[in-house]
Amino acid sequence: MAQWLVKEEPEHYSYDELQRDRRTVWAGVKNPLAQKHLRSIRKGDRLFYYHTGKQKAVVAIARAASDAYPDPSDRSGKAFAVDVVPEKTLRRPVTLAEIKADRAFAACPLVRMSRLSVMPVSDAEWARIETMSRE
Repeated sequence: MAQWLVKEEPEHYSYDELQRDRRTVWAGVKNPLAQKHLRSIRKGDRLFYYHTGKQKAVVAIARAASDAYPDPSDRSGKAFAVDVVPEKTLRRPVTLAEIKADRAFAACPLVRMSRLSVMPVSDAEWARIETMSRE
């Protein structure tokens, strides 16, 4: 099982909306590297749900409910999508500023390429963000 971080503007589709809907299709990713990561997601993988825009924070944990599959709305056939279900809201959001200030995240894609919308999260990074959310 792998871990990922997926980013969304809360004004577009917040974690609260995912909880209400209980399932969504994660699609519309344009960046080639983010698409490469999205194609690698498998059913059961854990996902940090990150609110971008004004908030800039990891707010919750979700789970991939399917393997990545070709995005049916993409005429080029190059884009992929994945079904996502909510798991739990973090006790408190972990902000991008906190993550950038922590040396444990020096190599983290969120710090190095903060605009990327889908990225891998290492076991150590996952554990650290969960710990930070409880502090």
